[in-house]
Amino acid sequence: MNSHTSMTHRERMIGCLSQATIDRVPVALWRHFPVDDQTPDGLAAATAAFQRTFDFDLVKVTPASSFCLRDWGMQDEWHGATEGTREYSAPIIQKADDWRKLTRLDPYAGYLGDQLTCLRLLVSELGPDTPIIQTIFSPLSQAKNLVGKGKLISHLRQHPEAVHEGLRTITETTLRFVEAACETGIDGIFYAIQHANYGLLTEAEYAQFGQIYDLQIMEPARQLWLNMLHLHGDEVMFDLAARYPVQIINWHDRETWPNLTEGKKRFSGVVCGGLSREEGLVLGSPVRITGEAHDAIQATGGERFMLGTGCVTPITTPYGNLMAARKSVE
Repeated sequence: MNSHTSMTHRERMIGCLSQATIDRVPVALWRHFPVDDQTPDGLAAATAAFQRTFDFDLVKVTPASSFCLRDWGMQDEWHGATEGTREYSAPIIQKADDWRKLTRLDPYAGYLGDQLTCLRLLVSELGPDTPIIQTIFSPLSQAKNLVGKGKLISHLRQHPEAVHEGLRTITETTLRFVEAACETGIDGIFYAIQHANYGLLTEAEYAQFGQIYDLQIMEPARQLWLNMLHLHGDEVMFDLAARYPVQIINWHDRETWPNLTEGKKRFSGVVCGGLSREEGLVLGSPVRITGEAHDAIQATGGERFMLGTGCVTPITTPYGNLMAARKSVE
């Protein structure tokens, strides 16, 4: 169908979640906005401009991953990564005892407060017909950045009590931020998990250090109708994640098990994916992207499915490829 159908983005997403008849498969891509993401109005303006250009079925707000860490003293810099991510400078957790020094943050102050401002600007700018979801990083994902590369797992195995103390503080802070974000008028959260991964932890370890805190944070988001879980990386613990209280799961389905068909069997909600990032969106052609989209729609029967990619769209993705992804569902 052409884009002049009567369904709004919100109606289409509600229909997709409830398995009602919809005019077309929903589609959404999201990206980082380096430099713009350093102020709330800068991020809101860049996000809104991206949405006005491509008219996706939901807007996933993608601040720098440091938005939830800077009020603890973390610093990061923009070095030009193609994903649009920033590099962290010295970690604030140097030794195990430092986990105990983290204090609970006020969600309405500092950088967390700035992100709430960004959400209010976007809700006002985009209106009720375009669903908006805010990125929330799991406590383990935040902890990984606080302690620096590669140290988190050795800390949690050698100093579990100290790490748990830190994770409790991070969880409490994040939970309060989610509660505050719900008040801005957003429609859901995009909950990003990086350690539910067999290459990093066992399922027992993830249950103890990850899941127990994830489920606490998801509790206030249950009042929202459009929550998406993002499983990062390969060798993901899909079956564990499929039990989380979310409406949509997004993972690197082109790069790791399960594929979309298998994912749909294992999760009762909507699966999001189908497009390859590097080979397709960045280096491929509109023809390739349209082909991948049609393959994904066929693999899922076009039901309980949303076209997307496994993670953030690289900032080097050509305009024509983004537009091909958007138009492939028409």
